[in-house]
Amino acid sequence: MRKIVITFTLLFSLMTAVCASKPVTVDLQKKWGPVMKAIEQVESDGRANAVSKNGKWVGCLQISEILVRQCNQILGKKKFTYKDRYSKEKSYEMFIVYQEYFNKEGNMEKAIRLWNSGDLNCMKRKARTEGYYRRVMSKFNQLAKD
Repeated sequence: MRKIVITFTLLFSLMTAVCASKPVTVDLQKKWGPVMKAIEQVESDGRANAVSKNGKWVGCLQISEILVRQCNQILGKKKFTYKDRYSKEKSYEMFIVYQEYFNKEGNMEKAIRLWNSGDLNCMKRKARTEGYYRRVMSKFNQLAKD
């Protein structure tokens, strides 16, 4: 019994040391990239200079000024400007900040519905975003084939 306890203790210590020395990192561009590309195609056909008819949404992901402010609030600093919405790279960064904060589990359906509505209860009110969700999933599946 004592050998088992010692062996377990040594194994646990080794695992702890290995885990502590090499933190697990997630490539967030890789994690969110496919859904971002599908959303980008639906929102703007990939155009970084796209502006909605009413002028409220801008860029490849059609980002509002409110979302820019939310991302800065999440980060606790003013990292993004309204002008950054015209940058694909900055738009992707904002998407990731927003999703990692409000969609920690990385649920793709929630990501799509949340992006469309901004409604944190979007999974309970799916009817509001159903058409958008279907368009993005269709584009997602099309891009996956290419």
